[in-house]
Amino acid sequence: MSASLAEKPTRVSDMATPATEPGSLRKEASWRKRDRAWGYIFIGPQVIGMVLFVLIPFAASLVLAFASWDGLTDLTWVGFKNFADQLQDPLLLKSIVNTLLLAVITVPVGLGLAIVIAVALEKLKTRTLYLILFFAPVVTSTVAVAMIWQQMFRSDGIFSATIGKMFGITPPDWLGDPKLALLAVCIVSVWSSLGLNVVIFMAGLQNISPSVIEAARIDGAGAFKLFTQIRLPLLSPIIFFSSIVAFISSMQTFDTVFILTQNAGPDNATRTIVYHIYDLGFGRFQFGPSSAAAVILLVMTLLITAIQFAAQKKFVHYEDDAA
Repeated sequence: MSASLAEKPTRVSDMATPATEPGSLRKEASWRKRDRAWGYIFIGPQVIGMVLFVLIPFAASLVLAFASWDGLTDLTWVGFKNFADQLQDPLLLKSIVNTLLLAVITVPVGLGLAIVIAVALEKLKTRTLYLILFFAPVVTSTVAVAMIWQQMFRSDGIFSATIGKMFGITPPDWLGDPKLALLAVCIVSVWSSLGLNVVIFMAGLQNISPSVIEAARIDGAGAFKLFTQIRLPLLSPIIFFSSIVAFISSMQTFDTVFILTQNAGPDNATRTIVYHIYDLGFGRFQFGPSSAAAVILLVMTLLITAIQFAAQKKFVHYEDDAA
């Protein structure tokens, strides 16, 4: 009895796991080092590509925005002269107006059509076939899409001839009329991006909790009320994401304009900011003004995106908040 009382209580430190042997530590360290090396190998091409084609051109563009250089002569610093000249250039102002019009038309129309089509296809058993058909323009080359629509927009093309027969008018000259050329670019932009938005919105609709829909139906909500007051608010995060992506994409429109309308259309009717940057840099070899216009585009995109993020607090609703 006295011997048992004399025994000291077992301490936590005595029950601890024995220390790992130095050999196993070295083995674990070598394994981590090898795993880290393979990680660097896999991300290496992406990092190199980003540095070569994103970071270095971005830094060079910032430098050239404050300089005068034609690619052959010596570089001369001019300060903010390029920005001042560009802000007074009527071609840049026209390109800004055209780009904003293109965004204002294509973003709401494209997203609205995508939502309607996604809701219509949701209950169809053959929706996979329709999704493939709608998504085909997304994976098709923009050059091929623009060339096909270029033939359709001709006065004797299918699109123009159909409109002429339907309304009994002379087929419109879409690409030759300054009032219709930008609208033609909008039609092609909406058509080519519609499939991606439809797929995104269908995924968003299927992600809505069935319990929320069932509760609304029990409360007597009809199909229209169910869509406008339940589904559409819960779909607002997807709409917000898609609107940002679509707006940024429309601000960068170039290839459709370059192929569809030659020399930015009649009277520069389809001249966008990116086309203006291309024309200055690779058409006139004025890399300073071209870089300044690119910086102006960057600032505009950041401001518009910031406005969208500020406005999303008023119309974006999440399912957790609704519950």
